[in-house]
Amino acid sequence: MPVPYSEIVMEHFRHPRNVGRIENPDAKAVEGSTACGDMVAVYLMVDEESQRITDIKFESYGCASNIATGSIITELAKGKTLEEAKEISWQQASEALGGLPPVKTHCSVLAVDGLRAAIQNYEERHGLVTEQKPTTLEELRRRLRHVMNPAVGLDIIRTKLVEDVSLENGVARVLLDFPADHQFANNIRDEIIERIEPLWDIERVEVEFTE
Repeated sequence: MPVPYSEIVMEHFRHPRNVGRIENPDAKAVEGSTACGDMVAVYLMVDEESQRITDIKFESYGCASNIATGSIITELAKGKTLEEAKEISWQQASEALGGLPPVKTHCSVLAVDGLRAAIQNYEERHGLVTEQKPTTLEELRRRLRHVMNPAVGLDIIRTKLVEDVSLENGVARVLLDFPADHQFANNIRDEIIERIEPLWDIERVEVEFTE
């Protein structure tokens, strides 16, 4: 049976560019879920003065298309300014790979989402968000949908770990129905703080466990 991928896709799958992790990155983001089939993590180093991406790496969990699109996205973004990198589209990624099977289009969308989320993470951490709307409970819940429950590979909202979310005077509190002594408890706490703390009007994030 012939492989339904272009030679470019197979080249990036076999020899992905910029694969790996950056220790202490200026920004990072994770999109997708291993339980749903595909996930990508994007790490950035950015020159603070020029706002240019000096280094970018990705980690991918999924099919050949997922790995190839993560690879091509990093190539397209490296050396660009943050504003230029924001303009990279999933169509550009697909075209640069010589096309993807229609059923794999979501892989290029996922890679672009990962890049844009990492850029947003950088901008929030460096006070570069131009439109500073007050944080709402809905925004907190939206971000919690990106926090994974490592035990099952789905987010903590869908797995009903979140008992309550509150926001008052710049303090965001998240109550979890999860044992505090569980092996993944610290991982979940750290990821919640990492997702919420960069918001411009959040002064502190408190994560509590009910068990």
